[in-house]
Amino acid sequence: MSPRQNILVLYLSTSALDTPVIGWSRYNGAGEDPPMAGDGNQPPYRTGVDALRDGWRLIQASPLMAPAPGAEFRTDYLKYEFLFEKWVESDAVAADSEQRS
Repeated sequence: MSPRQNILVLYLSTSALDTPVIGWSRYNGAGEDPPMAGDGNQPPYRTGVDALRDGWRLIQASPLMAPAPGAEFRTDYLKYEFLFEKWVESDAVAADSEQRS
């Protein structure tokens, strides 16, 4: 068994961790459940605080920046991005070593 990192990216409706999730991405470093766009209609957590309560560690939050004049209603990206991680035990290292032999 070897520890592997899982990453969870949550986009929230505001800069506060207790506001609703409006977008998300998951990446599993253990090689299980490969990520796929649109793999669910419901976010994995209701809020960022819910992810913290489930053991995810917050490692980055988006800086707060005022929109440029005239760009207040621009919708080309989600600006309240929060990056979480969780470490899990995995047999992936053993399987990788066996495949190389």
